[in-house]
Order: sequence, then C-alpha cells, then structure tokens
Amino acid sequence: MVTAVIAATLSLSAFIPNQEKPKQEKFSNLKVLPKNTTPDQLKAVMHDFNASLGVKCGFCHAPSKDDPKKMDFASDENKHKNVARDMMKMTAKINKKYFHKNNKEGEIKAISCKTCHNGQKHPEMKIASL
Repeated sequence: MVTAVIAATLSLSAFIPNQEKPKQEKFSNLKVLPKNTTPDQLKAVMHDFNASLGVKCGFCHAPSKDDPKKMDFASDENKHKNVARDMMKMTAKINKKYFHKNNKEGEIKAISCKTCHNGQKHPEMKIASL
C-alpha cells in the first residue's frame, strides 16, 4: 500500500510544472545589517526593536510619499532611523569588545536594545554614585 502511494505521488509529480524557487527579496539601503539579510532575519530584528523600545514601524520609518498610510522602509527621512543605526553599531562594538568569548560558565552575556531601553522609547538615565 505504501509503495503504491509513493509510486502514485512520483507519477503525479511528472505533470506538475517545474517551479523556480522564489527570488530572495533584496532590501535597499541596508547600512548596518548585512546586504544578504533575509526577510525572516529582518522581521526578527524589527520585532526586537518593537519589543525592546515599545514602538511601531513609524517610529523609525518615514511614511510613503505616494500613500502616507504605508511606510517607505528604504527612506532615511526619519531621524530615528539613523539613531537606530548608530545604536546598533554601538551595541555591536561593546559586545565585540567585552562579550566576544564565552565566560567560565559557558554563557555569552551581551547587551541589546532592551538592556537600556527596557520597553521604552528613550532609556531611563541613571547616574551611579561612587
């Protein structure tokens, strides 16, 4: 019975036209993220910003000139987008300098947006006393 199902499936596949793999979406204006960032990776980064800062897309992205109800994700018109890029570079630099290797317990401890922002648009400033 199983052999018959497999044979039927293989024979039917001969009638299904060859489908090309969908082209990988290329994003324009990626200045900090790698140029080969996949849509799933980009969504994960954007969702992390959303959770870490408690913001929506319009906090960093400018509205489209053609349809203000849509976002122009490639545009640099919103100043928060370049602030986000600078913050990404800063956290990467700190993580590379201080957290690039596993510690003795085998954990990698690193900072992220949430470390300082903790769900807020602007991180709370605390001055440590000596």
